[in-house]
Amino acid sequence: MTTARVNLLPHRAERRKRAKQHFFVVSGGTALVGVLIVGLMHSYYAERISMQEGRNAFLKSEIGKLDKEIAEINKLRDEIQALLARKQIIETLQADRAQTVHLLDELVKQMPEGVFLKSVKQTGQRVQLLGYAQSNARVSTLMRNIESSKWLSSPELIEVKAAPLDKRKVSEFTMFMSLKREAVPPSTPAAPAKPAPAAAKKG
Repeated sequence: MTTARVNLLPHRAERRKRAKQHFFVVSGGTALVGVLIVGLMHSYYAERISMQEGRNAFLKSEIGKLDKEIAEINKLRDEIQALLARKQIIETLQADRAQTVHLLDELVKQMPEGVFLKSVKQTGQRVQLLGYAQSNARVSTLMRNIESSKWLSSPELIEVKAAPLDKRKVSEFTMFMSLKREAVPPSTPAAPAKPAPAAAKKG
């Protein structure tokens, strides 16, 4: 009996060749799909990054505009504060000028007989008086007059001493007092109530 021999080497080589080709095709396809996926992801994220950069640029531009507006507002606020401070200074100077007039006028009104002023010095709301009086009682009268004045207040006697003046002995005094910013209007006495009319008697 004769046994037939079949050479399988070419068949195996062909199968290995087809397997290699299939492997290369699958590998190439997989690599191509991977490259496509990576490319798509890169494009997607690049677009997202570009959009975010555009938003950031817009926000920076708006923030710059707001910074300029805030700077202008601060500048206007500083100018308003400067104008208000200047206005306050002018009002204070006007009030002080009026106060000086009231001070001199009140000193003339409240100065009792026998009292002579040597100097008057004003520092803010405080006024220093240096003068002579015929007696200590005249100095006390001056202090009472200052207390009752509507423009002057808080007399404070610092020193009183005997001193010669024109060959006479007088009292030399140093006194401080305060100047009021606003005059207190004198109180108006209330009008007496009218008696109620008597009821008519019935006849």
